[in-house]
Amino acid sequence: MDYDEAMEYIHGTLKFGSKLGLHNMGVLLKLMGDPQKKLKFVHVAGTNGKGSTTAFIGSILMEAGYRTGIYTSPYIQRFTERIRIGRDEIGRDELAEITAFVKAKVEKMLAMGENHPTEFELVTAIAFEYYCRKGCDIVVLEVGLGGRFDSTNIIDTPEAAVITTISYDHTDRLGKTLPEIAFQKAGIIKPGGDVVIYGQSGEVEQVFEKACSERGAYLHRTDFSSLALHDFGMDGQIFSFEGYEKLRIGLLGEHQVRNAAVALKTAEILKNKGYHITEDILRKGLLNTKWQGRLEILSRDPLFIIDGAHNPEGAAVLRKALDQYFPGRPVTFIMGVLTDKDYASMMKIILPGCKKMIAVTTGSPKALPADALAKAASCYCKNVRISDTIERAVSMCMESASAEDVICAFGSLYYIGVVREVFKL
Repeated sequence: MDYDEAMEYIHGTLKFGSKLGLHNMGVLLKLMGDPQKKLKFVHVAGTNGKGSTTAFIGSILMEAGYRTGIYTSPYIQRFTERIRIGRDEIGRDELAEITAFVKAKVEKMLAMGENHPTEFELVTAIAFEYYCRKGCDIVVLEVGLGGRFDSTNIIDTPEAAVITTISYDHTDRLGKTLPEIAFQKAGIIKPGGDVVIYGQSGEVEQVFEKACSERGAYLHRTDFSSLALHDFGMDGQIFSFEGYEKLRIGLLGEHQVRNAAVALKTAEILKNKGYHITEDILRKGLLNTKWQGRLEILSRDPLFIIDGAHNPEGAAVLRKALDQYFPGRPVTFIMGVLTDKDYASMMKIILPGCKKMIAVTTGSPKALPADALAKAASCYCKNVRISDTIERAVSMCMESASAEDVICAFGSLYYIGVVREVFKL
């Protein structure tokens, strides 16, 4: 099996849908020798901020000298981005070889009368096998969907379970209320484990408190009352938190300062467990964190930004950041979304007052057609256009932009990779 054949096999499992539950993973991993049981993990769940928090924690562990696996989804430009050790993506040949190994185990599953694994289950199994073969000291493991029945939750008690913000997303599968959604995320809390949560509403925190109490886990709340933002700009931010003075990060937006604080809290727990993490390592780890597609500046003349905001909370965070960094400047949005997202609420939050909005169709099979998106957007923006391609939308904006204009592409992580490619990044 070569890389292209591996991709064809992996993506061919899309027809099996996305099923929540751990039975398939348990059977498959047992046939593989349970590679996940030979690894240590930091498990990260939440609605927004999972990827950034994973990146911060991973960068700190890398700076400390640990062979650190990092598992994220979805990818921005290359499938191999999802499975990394440090900043190095899994090699194509290695991915093909491990996929062939896992495929043979899947065939055994089917012969046993079991169901075929879903795409996410397959990719997660491949990642576990890769990290095991490479002898990773620790893996920062991002949940795919929810937590309780997510494929990644097959692991035993991790070194730390981290839960970022809770908001409305995937409500058809995770619940209609914030406590219901939090209940699903709390599924990653394991007996006797340490749990770090992003400080948020009382009704949400009560869910985590109850889960920790029932499972004998230890809750660590990230209290942002001591957080102070000293400076911010397009080159990064400076902040202080709980005795750490003037920490620096390169990621933009006040929400990233909070995500960094959650990562810092997690690093302290790891330090107390014997991990060699000094203050100097913490500072370097935070500063050196890179994360594509989150308030990422692709061009400064004209100013072009991409962001993965794909739900109402993400849209609100993006709107706040644009107002904070570029007050009074005219904003043109490029927007593409999936049909299962609450795009009406997103547009209500972010589009009023914008200069122009260009609707595009993302490359996902679940993409909302650009004409339908444009029709919905006309309620919130007076100047709405449609582009037949993402590339054309970018060129339209770049060609007509003034020196003061801000261009922002957002709405789905499934197309901003194409935008990055236009800029040859």
